[in-house]
Amino acid sequence: MSYRRLPSLSALRAFEAAARHESAKQAALELSVTPTAISHQIRGLEEALGIALFVRKPRQLALTPSGRELQQVLETSFDNISHTIERMSALPERRGITLTTTPVVAVRWLLPWVCLLRDAHPDIDLRIHASHEPVALDGVTADLAIRHGDGRWSGLVAEKLFDTTLIPTCSPQLVKHVAGDFTKYPLIHFRPQGILISPMDWVGYQKVAQIPGLNIDAGLAFSDESHAISAAVGGQGVMLMSRQLIVDELAEGRLVQPFGPELNDRAFFLVYSESRRNDPVILAIREWVMAVPRVQSNQ
Repeated sequence: MSYRRLPSLSALRAFEAAARHESAKQAALELSVTPTAISHQIRGLEEALGIALFVRKPRQLALTPSGRELQQVLETSFDNISHTIERMSALPERRGITLTTTPVVAVRWLLPWVCLLRDAHPDIDLRIHASHEPVALDGVTADLAIRHGDGRWSGLVAEKLFDTTLIPTCSPQLVKHVAGDFTKYPLIHFRPQGILISPMDWVGYQKVAQIPGLNIDAGLAFSDESHAISAAVGGQGVMLMSRQLIVDELAEGRLVQPFGPELNDRAFFLVYSESRRNDPVILAIREWVMAVPRVQSNQ
C-alpha cells in the first residue's frame, strides 16, 4: 500500500488563500489567523518543497510559475472538497402531502405498503387522514383521496383502484352455533356518521336476498368498519363487508361466509384535483398507490 507524501494541509490552505488574494494580510483575515502565521506557513511550505512559490514585493505577493501551477491545482481541489461536503451535508427539502381515505382502507390496504413510498421518495412526508366524511382536496385539508363511489366527481381526476363485492361474514364458531337457523343470526351494522353516500346496509341487502327469518332491525351497530370486523371475528354476529378488505381473515378461516348472495358494490378510486395532474408530489403518491398490490374481486 502506497502513502501520499503531502505537505501540511494548513500550509497548503495558507498558501492557496495568499495566492488568491495576493496578500498575506487578506489571507490571514479569511483564515482567522495573523499575517505572521500565514508568512510562516508559506515559508515552511517552500522549504519542504525546495522551491520558491512567491516573488515578494512591497505590499504584494507575486506568484512564481511553480507557485501558479500549485495554486491552480489547490484551488480546484479545495472547490471540489467544498462542493462535495455541501452536497453531502445538505438536508433534502421535505415535501408534505395529505391523503384522505376511510379508516379501514388506510389500515388494511395502504399502511402495510408505506415502506414502498418511503424507499422511493424518502423526502415525502405522507399524512393519512382517516375519515368516512369526504373532505376538500384543496391542498390545505387534503391533496388526494381514495373514495368509494361511482368515479364521477366534478373537477377531479378519478382513477379506478379495485371493485368491491359485499358478502355476509362471521366467525365459523357462530355458524356452528346457529346450525342453519337464520333467525338466530345476530347482525352487525356499519353506520358511519357524516357521509354523503350511505353504504349498502342490511335493509338493502335483504331487499335482494329475501332470507326468511333474518331480523334486520336488531344487532350491534358500529361507526367504524374495523370495530365491526373485530366483533365479527369475535363471534358477535354477521356483518356485511367488502370481501376485498377482509382477505386475510377469509384466507385464514377466522371469517366465513354463512349464506348468500354476494352483491357487487361501488369501486374504490384514487382522486385528486384536475389542476394538479402534473404536480410531482401528486404523481409520486399516485405511483405509490398504483404499485400497492390490488385485491381481486374473485378472492
